[in-house]
Amino acid sequence: MPETQDPHVTPSEPSKFVYDFTEGNKDLKDLLGGKGANLAEMTNLGLPVPPGFTITTEACKVYLDSGQEPAALRAEVSEHLEALEATMGKKLGQADNPLLVSVRSGAKFSMPGMMDTVLNIGLSDASVSGLAQQAGDERFAWDSYRRLIQMFGKTVLGVDGDLFEEALEEAKQAKGVRVDVDLDAADLKNLVGQFKDIVSKETGRDFPQEPREQMDLAVRAVFDSWNTDRAKLYRRQERIPGDLGTAVNICSMVFGNLGPDSGTGVAFTRDPASGQQGVYGDYLQNAQGEDVVAGIRNTVPLADLEGIDKPSYDELMQIMETLETHYKDLCDIEFTIERGKLWMLQTRVGKRTAGAAFRIATQLVDQGLIDEAEALQRVNGAQLAQLMFPRFDENAKTQQIGRAIAASPGAAVGKAVFDSYTAVKWSRSGEKVILIRRETNPDDLNGMIAAEGILTSRGGKTSHAAVVARGMGKTCVCGAEELEVDTKRRCLTAPGGIVVEEGDVVSIDGSSGKVYLGEVPVVPSPVVEYFEGRMHAGADDADELVKAVHRIMAYADRVRRLRVRANADNAEDAARARRFGAQGIGLCRTEHMFLGERREMVERLILADTDADREAALGDLLPLQKADFVELFEAMDGLPVTVRLLDPPLHEFLPDITELSVRVALAESRKDANENDLRLLQAVHKLHEQNPMLGLRGVRLGLVIPGLFAMQVRAIAEAAAERKNAAKGDPRAEIMIPLVGTVQELEIVREEAEQVIAEVEQVRGVDLKLTLGTMIELPRAALTAGQIAESADFFSFGTNDLTQTVWGFSRDDVEASFFTAYLEKGIFGVSPFETIDKDGVGSLVRSAAEAGRATRPDLKLGVCGEHGGDPESVHFFHEVGLDYVSCSPFRIPVARLEAGRAAAESLGSDSR
Repeated sequence: MPETQDPHVTPSEPSKFVYDFTEGNKDLKDLLGGKGANLAEMTNLGLPVPPGFTITTEACKVYLDSGQEPAALRAEVSEHLEALEATMGKKLGQADNPLLVSVRSGAKFSMPGMMDTVLNIGLSDASVSGLAQQAGDERFAWDSYRRLIQMFGKTVLGVDGDLFEEALEEAKQAKGVRVDVDLDAADLKNLVGQFKDIVSKETGRDFPQEPREQMDLAVRAVFDSWNTDRAKLYRRQERIPGDLGTAVNICSMVFGNLGPDSGTGVAFTRDPASGQQGVYGDYLQNAQGEDVVAGIRNTVPLADLEGIDKPSYDELMQIMETLETHYKDLCDIEFTIERGKLWMLQTRVGKRTAGAAFRIATQLVDQGLIDEAEALQRVNGAQLAQLMFPRFDENAKTQQIGRAIAASPGAAVGKAVFDSYTAVKWSRSGEKVILIRRETNPDDLNGMIAAEGILTSRGGKTSHAAVVARGMGKTCVCGAEELEVDTKRRCLTAPGGIVVEEGDVVSIDGSSGKVYLGEVPVVPSPVVEYFEGRMHAGADDADELVKAVHRIMAYADRVRRLRVRANADNAEDAARARRFGAQGIGLCRTEHMFLGERREMVERLILADTDADREAALGDLLPLQKADFVELFEAMDGLPVTVRLLDPPLHEFLPDITELSVRVALAESRKDANENDLRLLQAVHKLHEQNPMLGLRGVRLGLVIPGLFAMQVRAIAEAAAERKNAAKGDPRAEIMIPLVGTVQELEIVREEAEQVIAEVEQVRGVDLKLTLGTMIELPRAALTAGQIAESADFFSFGTNDLTQTVWGFSRDDVEASFFTAYLEKGIFGVSPFETIDKDGVGSLVRSAAEAGRATRPDLKLGVCGEHGGDPESVHFFHEVGLDYVSCSPFRIPVARLEAGRAAAESLGSDSR
C-alpha cells in the first residue's frame, strides 16, 4: 500500500534555494521569477550581464508561511556571495575596494514598480571613501551613498519617502539648481548626513553600517513587499495568483552615474504603443536605473544614444536583435553604460498596447518567427475589446493645451484630479476622472485603476505611469513638460496662462499625446467599422491595425470549434449581431416584446376574470408577437434562433406598487377613483412576492396561466411558416422553456407546444422542424440533467441565474453592497457574475453537460448568460464541450477570438 503522509508533518524543504546566473534559464520562471530566469538566459547567451545569483520563490514561500527564512538559506547565500566576490575581486563593503550589489525583486509575472528594489548595498561610512578612490570620483561615491540611504530608508525601514525628497529639494534650492546632477560632492556629503539623521529620528536606530546586515534586511524587505497593499491590488487587477511569491536577485552593481560617459536606459525592440519596428526607448546620462522608470528626470530618446556613445549604441542594437529573435517577441530591456561599457540588467517580453499586440503578432508571422497559431495566442479578447472603444473625432472643434508622449492609446475624458485618493472617491460617486500627476509611483495604483486616463508632466514611454497603464489598457499621456502640475494647489497651468483647476473637464488622446481642455466628442473605432462591414480589410488604404485584426480573426474562425451566437431581441440587434459574425441567436428574450404600448394588453391578460377575457387578451397579443418573430427570422435567415418563452414575474409588467397606491389614494380622496386602477392595485397586491426571482416566473407561468405559452409557440410557428412559405426563407427556430427544475414541468409544456406546432404545420402545409429545449439555470436542473434530457432537444445554460442560485446571491443587490469588500479581501479574484466560478457553477455545468449527453448523445449544448462573452469563461465552455456561446452583439468578436484561442491552445496541448 502507498504510504500516507502525516498531516502534522511539514513537507520537506527544497534542497536548493539559491542559483547562480550561470545555472538557470528562461524556462525556470516559476522558481527564479521572470527577472532571474531571464538574467540567466542572457548569461547563457553570452551577453554582458553583471555576475550575480537568485534566491528562489520557494525561499519566499517558506518565509511568508512561517515568518522566517529557510534554515539553509543564510549558508547558501554566503556560499554564492563568496563566489561572487572571488569573480569580482572585491568583498562586499570592504573599506578600500568595496563590492556593491543590488537587491531586486522578480516575480514570475511582471509587476512593474509594485515590489521593492534597493541599489548600492554595501556602502557605509567606512567604504564610501574607498568607492570614491576606486572610481576616481568623489561626487559619484557620495551620490551612490545618499541613494542607498534614501532607498533603504523608505523600502526596508519604512521611512516616509517624502522626507528624503523634501531634503533633496531643499538642497537643490539652496544651491540654486533644478536637477540633482548639479549638486557637487560636498552637497551630497551634507545630504547623506541629513538622510542619516532622518533615519535615526524616524526609526530610533542608526542606518546599518554592516554590509551583510544591509543585504539580509533588503532581501527580507523584498519578500515582505509581495504582500503590500499595492502588490495585492495589482495582482487582483491583473489576475495574478497570490501564492507564487517573488524571487530575489542579488547582482553586482554597475554604475550609470559615473559621469557623462555613463548612463542608464530602457529599450524596446519595437514600439510598445504602436508595434512599429524602429529604435524605441529612453536614455538618461549620469543616472541610475530607478531614475528612468520613476520618471523624475525627463530622458532623451534612445536614438540620441547613437550620437552620445556610438559603440555602446551599436552593441545595444545588436543585442536587441539577438533577444527579439531568441524570444520571438517584443522585448523590454534595461541596460546601464558604465564609462563606455554596456551591461544588460534585465529583459522580459514587453507589455504592449492592444493595437501593438495585434500588429506585432502578424509582423512576427511575416518574419517567420512564429506561426498563425502562436500569433493567435499572443493576443486576447480584452485587447480586442479595447480596440473597439471609440476615438476622438478629428473634425471636432477642440482647444488643445498641450502635447506629450503617447504612452498608451485611447480617448479618455474626465474631471481633472491631482491625487489618487480623490480619483477613487470621485470615481465611486460616478464621476469620470483623469488622474494628473508630475509622475506616478506605485502608491498611485488605486487612482490609476479608478481613472479613465493618466496624464503626467514627467517621464516617458518607460516610466511607471506608461508601463502600468499599458498593462491595464488604460489611456496615458506622459512627459507633458509644457504643462506645470501643482499638486498642492491642485491645478495645472498650460502655455498662455490657461489654468485647469481640479474638477475641470479635460480630454487626453493616448494615440497622439494631445491634451485638450473640455470634452472632445468621440467617433466609432475603425475596428468596429470593420466588423460592421463599413471598412474592407483588403483595401489598399485600410488601416494597418484593421488588417492585423482581420488576419487573426480569420484564423480564429478557421480553427474554433465553439460557435458564437448573439443575445438579441429584435431585428435591429439581430442584423448588427450578424454583421459582427454571429452564427445565430442564442437568446431572444420575449419579455422585451411585451413592453411599451403592449403593456396595456399584458395588464388585460393579468386582470382577466374569465377564460374569454384571457383568450381575447392573448388573441390580441398573438399577431404582434408573430410580427416580431417574422422580422427576427428574416434578419437571421438560415441561422438558428433560440426563443425563450416568457420568463420574468408578471408584476414587472404592472405599475409600481407605491406609485399606484398613491394614485389610488389621491383619487379616492377626491371621490373619483378609477375602476381600472383599483383592479390593478388588487392585482399588484395579489402578485406581490417577497422574492419574485424565485417565485411565479418562467415555466411556472406557463403552467399557471392557461394559453400563455401556447400563444407564444403559435406566434413562433406561424412566423416560421410565413417566412418559409411566402418568402422562401429558411427559418430555424428553437423554442426554449425557462426555469425548469424537473422533467415533469418540461414534459407538460412540450406536449402542449407540440400540439400547437402540429396544428400550424397542418394548416400551413409546411414541415417546420422546430426544436424544443430548456434553460439549465437552477441547481436541481443541473443535478437532474440526465432526466431532463429525455424531453429536451437542447440545453442552454443560463449562467446568470445559475450563479445566483448556486451562490445564494441576488445580483441586483450584492454587487453594490458587499462585492467590493469581497474583492478587496481576496475572497473573489473576480466577480462570479463576470467570470464563471469553475469550482461551483462550472462543476454543475460540466456534470449537467455530461449527464445530458449520456442520455441523448446528440443533445445540443450552449450558454446564454453574460459569461458567454467573457474571455476566460469561453475557454472553460470550450473545455467542457459546449457547442456554442451566446452574448451581446458587441461582445461577439471577443467571443469568436477567444473560441479560436481556446481551440488553438487545445491543439497545442495535444501536440505536446
